[in-house]
Amino acid sequence: MSFIHKKSVVFDYIQIIIGSAFVGLAFNIFLLPSKIAAGGVSGISTILYELFGYEPAYVQWLINIPLIVLGLILVGKEFSAKTIVGTFFVPFVIWLSKDLSVNIDNPLLSSIYGGILLGIGLGIVYRGNGSTGGTALIAQILKKYTGISSGFSQLIVDGIVVVTSAFVFNFELALYALMSIYVTSKVIDFVQLQTSPTKLVLIITENEKKIKSIIQDEIDRGFTKVKSTGGYSDNEKTMILCVVEQSEAVYLKKLLQTAEPSSFVIFLNASEILGLGFSKAKISQ
Repeated sequence: MSFIHKKSVVFDYIQIIIGSAFVGLAFNIFLLPSKIAAGGVSGISTILYELFGYEPAYVQWLINIPLIVLGLILVGKEFSAKTIVGTFFVPFVIWLSKDLSVNIDNPLLSSIYGGILLGIGLGIVYRGNGSTGGTALIAQILKKYTGISSGFSQLIVDGIVVVTSAFVFNFELALYALMSIYVTSKVIDFVQLQTSPTKLVLIITENEKKIKSIIQDEIDRGFTKVKSTGGYSDNEKTMILCVVEQSEAVYLKKLLQTAEPSSFVIFLNASEILGLGFSKAKISQ
């Protein structure tokens, strides 16, 4: 168990470093050239770069140092250690890639693709149980001393940055920043949930044996049976729950339409599947 835990911790740090690299590249390639201050410390550094020409990497390090100290006081040591790694690597990548000739200064493209790359990076960092520091910690402090939710706290902090950018740059760029924040939040959810093209299939049928044969023999998947009663007919039926891959879902749909058209079938998107056959290899009995 000790070896497994150490391996898991090492993998967490690898994810934090890779995610931080994506965050830094998103800033240098998309956000900074287009003057998009999409909240957070990166947004503050974008504003200060425009006003005074301060190097964004140095600004982010200077802002995050006192926040790290607060993190050591208010948050757990393991989280703080991972936060230090993320906090160091984001400005480091920004400093390392500041002379990249590839940059996009179209605000629409930058807000969309910068938001996507930023969301991918942050999502990977969060999957490693880490953080890139910054205003997320400010939001936690605000939550602690005001009692408002962490989500609303983060909204307030990022909102202040975006409103400030409207005065420093212009209102249109502030709107692009809001768009980027929205895109980032959606991509973070996507990455954290590890959304995959899997489907949860609900089949309500009176012909349990037929459905069982189709699932086991044709697509080689397991399933769960739940006894149910029809609300209109009061007839006893079986509800079968089965998780399949996207391609298997298409094939299963055709099989059910042909072999058992009277069954009631629902296909739902499944964000993440844990267990044998999906996140773990199947074991042949």
